[in-house]
Order: sequence, then C-alpha cells, then structure tokens
Amino acid sequence: MRTALLTREFPPDIYGGAGVHVDYLVRELRKLIDVDVHAFGDDRPGATGHRPAAELAAANPALSTLSVDLSMVAGLGGGPGDGPPVELVHSHTWYANMAGLWAKLLYDVPHVATAHSLEPRRPWKAEQLGGGYRLSSWAERTAYLAADAVVAVSDGMRVDILDCYPELDPARVKVIRNGIDTEIYSPVEDRDVLTSHGVDLSAPIVAFVGRITRQKGVKHLIAAAHQFAPGVQLVLCAGAPDTPEIAAETEAAVHALQAARPGVFWLDGMLTLDQVKQVLSAATVFCCPSVYEPLGIVNLEAMACNTAVVASDVGGIPEVVADGVTGSLVHYDPADEATFETDLAAAVNAVIADQAKVTGWGEAGRRRAVEAFSWTAVAEQTVSLYRSLL
Repeated sequence: MRTALLTREFPPDIYGGAGVHVDYLVRELRKLIDVDVHAFGDDRPGATGHRPAAELAAANPALSTLSVDLSMVAGLGGGPGDGPPVELVHSHTWYANMAGLWAKLLYDVPHVATAHSLEPRRPWKAEQLGGGYRLSSWAERTAYLAADAVVAVSDGMRVDILDCYPELDPARVKVIRNGIDTEIYSPVEDRDVLTSHGVDLSAPIVAFVGRITRQKGVKHLIAAAHQFAPGVQLVLCAGAPDTPEIAAETEAAVHALQAARPGVFWLDGMLTLDQVKQVLSAATVFCCPSVYEPLGIVNLEAMACNTAVVASDVGGIPEVVADGVTGSLVHYDPADEATFETDLAAAVNAVIADQAKVTGWGEAGRRRAVEAFSWTAVAEQTVSLYRSLL
C-alpha cells in the first residue's frame, strides 16, 4: 500500500503536539507500508516540502496556507489520464485538510483526516488570524464532512467532533489515540539546562513545557503559582507565542510573579529533546493547565519520564492521566477561572507535600505510558483503518 501523509509539521520543523504525532506515526507506518510525506517548508529527509505562493507572501496566513495545500495536491503527481499517484491520502490539522480533500476529488482516492484540535473550540485564534479564522473554520468543516474517515485522538475528542459537526456520520469518526515512544522518553540524569539557569535541584520543581497560546492555559499556571507553597520553584518552558499581545501578557505576568516570589524561571526559547527530558525528569510535578486539549501528548512525555502530573480535566487528558494513580486532575470551568487557579495550586501543593505520591505516581505514570500508549499499536490501528477504506 502506498499512501501520502499531508502535514504542516515534520522534523526538524516541529512546534506542537500534532507535529510530534506525525513524526512518530510516520516512523512506525514506514515499517508497515509505503508512506510519502508532504509538509510545509523546504524539502528535507523523508518529506517533500511545499512553500506558499510567492504572490501571497503578504496575504492573510489562511490564504497562504491554502496555497500550500494546492502545491501539495499538485506535488502528489498524476497527470490527466494517469492513474492515482497514491492509494490513499491522510491529512493532519486544518492546515493540510484541504489538500487531503482536493486530492480525494482530483485523484478519486480515500481521504483520512486526523483531528488534533477543532477550530470551533479555539475561538482565540481569531486574535492570530483575523478573518482567516473564518477561512480555517470553513476548511476544517468542509474537509471533515467530506472525509472517508475522521480520526479522533481520544474518546473526548470524538465527542467534541460530533458536537461541533453533528452532520458528520458517527460511523466515520474513529478513535486512535496518540502514543509515546518510551525508549526515547525516559528518565535522564543530566540537569545542566536547569543548573545553568540557577534552578535549585534540592528544592521542589513544578515544570511546564508548551507553547504560549490560550489553549495551553499558561496564564492560569502563572496565577496559580502565586499560591504555591514557600520554596516551590516554577520552571516555565514556554515559547512560540501565538500573537505579540499574548507574548506581552505572558512576559508581564511572569515578571510580576518573579517580583512576588523567588524560584521562578522562564526558559522562553524552544528546547531540544534532550533538554525537555531533563526538565521533565527533574520535575517534582509536571503541571498541564490546558483549557482545551484533545489528548495532551506532553502529559504522556512527563509520565514516561517518571514524573507525577497535575492537570486540568479537559478533553482527552482524563484518558491519559489516571486521577489518583498517575496524577491529580483539577476541574476547569471557564465561568470560574479563579477557582481553577486556586484548585490547581492546592493540587500541586498537596502532591509536593507527599513524597510517597511523588514517587508512586511517577512510577505508575511510566508503567501506564509503556503499557497503554505504544506507537506500534497506533500505526497498526491506522493501517487497519486504511485497508478498510480501500
């Protein structure tokens, strides 16, 4: 079987969970079937690159995205009268979904779309894209309603998909959860990325790793940190802000926190994999304050590094973090964010005060990541779905 996987992100250009998903999925799929990857950007090992049309360089980002999709479809090959260049196309995120739909129509092949997030659940993107958010929302809806199968990365995500798009046939929405490579993500002993920033390894550490976006709830973690117990440090590995406005808000909030208490460290650049593993392994608690999260791969990464997790109870997170076993779940109510912040701090403080939980939840998290979230199983389920559509 020869398939084409269409994606915005592919190594080395990865900035979010969807890119991590694609990276590891492709590695495992290529052990089973032939996979051509088409990604945004330049050609690179393992993928054909596609850039926006030059004349749209200054246009709304949504328009330039759609021009990349057109390039992807053309790049698949297959001229008039030729047979289909591939047997199936699989797109990831709205950035590549229209490429998947157009390839389906042009080449008469099945289209699978994996939903890593949903535009109706991310209204804050209007800050970033302006009217382009309406275009991205249209692109997502159009592609999903026409797709032969829509993959949800969690049971919670499947519920969200059908809630946002009730016209979609439920039989076409399949759950294939994200995975984790527990050989790559495992505890490490190095700590130089922390010590070089002045972090005290003998004191408790609460860590966050993620992008600066409304979705990730960074502002709630910073607010909660004002209520952390004395001596608790916060290591905030947060970068790639969605907009200049949210970057400025985050910078002001971090500076205010640093003025109010010691032990607040902001690593605002994108970290290497080795550095991320250092942070996750060193953390007493990993905190995930997301207000929207289809699954939350970063929680799996922390668990694989033997770290207890405190996370919001949104989306697919409860399918990853076993409450009271591998971590603590905190209820998020968008109508009462102050209570969420207080409860988040209380949960962090409670875990840090109980060394047995810190150790036990960390060990249980590692076991759960190894036993329940294998990328091999993800790839096998994905190929089985492909074959069912041919």
